[in-house]
Amino acid sequence: MSKRKQKITSNIGWSTPDKICVRGLDLPNEILGHMNLGDLAFLQLTGRKATPAESRVFNAIVITLVEHGITPSALAARMTYMGAPESLQAAVAAGLCGLGTVFVGSMEGASKMLYEALPQDTLGTGANLDAIAAETVEKFRARRAIVPGLGHPVHKPVDPRTPRLFQIAAENGKSGEYVALIRKIHARAEETSGKMLPINATGAIGAICCEFGFPWKIVRGFGVMARAIGLVGHILEESENPISYEIWQRAEEEILETSGPGDKAR
Repeated sequence: MSKRKQKITSNIGWSTPDKICVRGLDLPNEILGHMNLGDLAFLQLTGRKATPAESRVFNAIVITLVEHGITPSALAARMTYMGAPESLQAAVAAGLCGLGTVFVGSMEGASKMLYEALPQDTLGTGANLDAIAAETVEKFRARRAIVPGLGHPVHKPVDPRTPRLFQIAAENGKSGEYVALIRKIHARAEETSGKMLPINATGAIGAICCEFGFPWKIVRGFGVMARAIGLVGHILEESENPISYEIWQRAEEEILETSGPGDKAR
């Protein structure tokens, strides 16, 4: 007897010759002209429309992550485009591949850390956040690991994006125990390390994503979708005002100066 195949299902979208449906809504008539990009992303992820308050917070999250200058991801995209200008999508993909535990994707680590420290089923039970923060920091210090969501190579003593994100979250009902906990983790980490470790934008976003209840495993995706927009902008600029060739040539020149033919070991 042949094994019965599992029925294939999806609740995200479907189309017929005369209709396109996304999460139960008619794309041309119920979405186009009625939703912005962030609201559609929220619908795609959750299966429901965002409330006005949720829309403001979620859009602030994804807008924050679109652009941050000539970062490694932007450089990767630009350099790839220089080598393969016929493949814009490959250049964007190259930039996105670098979104991990150091850049942008650290919001995933922050969310995971917060959920593990304060499980969702313990919210509202009077958990001692100071004790949880101290225990969390000690665990990371014991294994000499960086606390995700803290520290920034440029923005010190405050990441200018963080206070505004927390303000928007507070104004729209998304500032609860997770935001409070990451603030306490930040204070404890600075106290025990003696270093300046501001809550960076991805740390703030990780905490706010926990306030929404988003699974930690999808949180990095918000950075991916947002940064893709920024990388397309970098590629357009690269096509009109290229800098990749100059960066490549300067790197070659400096390497030759220090380790080229005939150069003594330094």
